[in-house]
Amino acid sequence: MKDTRRLYTDLAWVWPMWGDAAVEYARYCRHVTGLIRRHAKRPVRTLLDIGCGGGKNVLNLKREFNVTGVDLSSAMLAQAKALNPECAFIRGDMRTFKLGSAFDAVLMDDAISHMSCLADFAAAFRTAHAHLHRGGVLVATPDVTTETFRQNRTTVTPAAPGSAPAGVEVVFIENTYDPDPADEQYETTVVYLIRDGGRLRIETDRWTMGIFSPDTWRRVLREAGFEVHEGRYVAGGDAYTVFTCVRTR
Repeated sequence: MKDTRRLYTDLAWVWPMWGDAAVEYARYCRHVTGLIRRHAKRPVRTLLDIGCGGGKNVLNLKREFNVTGVDLSSAMLAQAKALNPECAFIRGDMRTFKLGSAFDAVLMDDAISHMSCLADFAAAFRTAHAHLHRGGVLVATPDVTTETFRQNRTTVTPAAPGSAPAGVEVVFIENTYDPDPADEQYETTVVYLIRDGGRLRIETDRWTMGIFSPDTWRRVLREAGFEVHEGRYVAGGDAYTVFTCVRTR
């Protein structure tokens, strides 16, 4: 099956309903800010959010930093700009974009999971390195590693309270499955239950995601020129590995 990635195109309008920016994202951003402050070898004023999506992390991080966002999806960038009109947003591929400037910190959240082969995965971190001042900090949080992946996991998430337009209800059903644990990929399938005025509409989506071992993460980050620190972030009963990386060269 081919990827559809409709969440980033014709179904992007449902993204503001998936996760509460003022609660879930705010808590994660406080954690990220603490890691940056703890590990940075230079003053941190500017931050580049690579794979910024609809700008929910930017909404929280802009309280601490001057934030610029980069994303491949024009639909997501439009949402991010509407949510954060005072911030700069640029369309770009995380593997190859070149802004011609560097930042004190870089965030790569779950968008890194869309790097579904090792070459793309490594390229994204080289790009992050190129946009970071020496002594600056990259924070990267994988959705899963080979150690944390759960086969055939299914989660059901109702729209965040107050996020849906009047008369609209949305439920997100997400399933992750790895048809070949020997390779570097797994698949995510999303079913959207959309009710408009009580009338049900069912839409589906599919993404091919990358999955790598913690050792691969460490090796790729070090080869890119980072000093690597590891920690955990716990949310909703799930524990995520967080890599906090200082640019050393």
